Amino acid sequence: MEAITVKELLAAVHGELLQGDETAKILGVNTDSRTVKAGEVFVPLVGERFDGHDYIEKAISAGAEGCLCARVPETLLPGKFYIKVPDTLLALKDLAAWYRAQFSIPFVQVTGSVGKTTTKEMIASVLGVKFHTLKTAANYNNEIGTPQTLLGLSRAHQAAVIETGMDRAGQIRYLGEMVKPDIAVITNVGDMHIEYLGSRENILKAKCEIFENLKKDGLAVLNGDDKLLNTVSLPQKTLRCGLSEHCDVRVSEVEDLGIDGIRCVVTTAKERYALSIPVPGKHMVYSAAMAAAIGEYLGETKEEIERGVAAYEPAGSRMHVITFSENRRLLDDCYNAGPQSMAASLRVLGASGGKKAAVIGDMAELGELTERAHKEIGE
Repeated sequence: MEAITVKELLAAVHGELLQGDETAKILGVNTDSRTVKAGEVFVPLVGERFDGHDYIEKAISAGAEGCLCARVPETLLPGKFYIKVPDTLLALKDLAAWYRAQFSIPFVQVTGSVGKTTTKEMIASVLGVKFHTLKTAANYNNEIGTPQTLLGLSRAHQAAVIETGMDRAGQIRYLGEMVKPDIAVITNVGDMHIEYLGSRENILKAKCEIFENLKKDGLAVLNGDDKLLNTVSLPQKTLRCGLSEHCDVRVSEVEDLGIDGIRCVVTTAKERYALSIPVPGKHMVYSAAMAAAIGEYLGETKEEIERGVAAYEPAGSRMHVITFSENRRLLDDCYNAGPQSMAASLRVLGASGGKKAAVIGDMAELGELTERAHKEIGE
């Protein structure tokens, strides 16, 4: 984070300065009193089982320059600033939105039922060849992780790829109000969180909230093989990526190398890319095609895009191949599970040689689809 003043912070969060020097510098933002560093502002969040306000004194003693608070501490320590706000989570959002607005670099916002993190990592890998790129760490894609990511921006960054998740209507809109994307990506519309949203059509509506904050001259990148996404019509330029003939960014000549990865050709209106994806799974071609389309849109060369795809590394437990010996390998894809992602993992396993065994957990948040979805995976 670039240094800001207490005066700038005060204006960003629309707060009331209870004590402190408006000219004091703030070097970072922290919501965890256990890791707070000197010069940071502590933002105490409130959850079902905790209240960060109970740790304000600890954070200040650890070196925090000051804090935001909805509940004012009994004692205000001298030499520190205290800003009162109605809601600390909303204040964190307001601060992130203000801070993001200080940067004119391209922002890519990614959402979707399945493949958000994979696609975010692939786009960041491609853009990272040419641009110093900020990306969401792991899958910190919610109301806390998104502002924290944005507050990590520095003047050295030349692009940003922000993953945003949801389990209810309104959440993508909320996160998009901070990100204000130049490029909006939806990977697909599946059954994840259908327990809360009721239908795929409602999931589509919730995902499409991403376009409410997309700039008028921005770019939408969609899965062109997704039936529901093909019903979406936007005023902004739209690129549909997939295997179908109608796609603007067309995937062809897919070669499955099993556990060693995928080769394919991606053709745009301008170029033909020969891509080598270093992880298994035919579904990876969608992430690669979207990344190629965005790289091209932002001015990357054919060589840069192909190099970026080849350099892709999975984040966490997503199609992560662990090699024990020449004949013993583990495919770790256990981060999360939904019908679409589970089926994709099993297809990869089925295409690999030798003896195979699958260790499968539950798929949650499927509501009325739970029994049928588990039965179909078993079959």
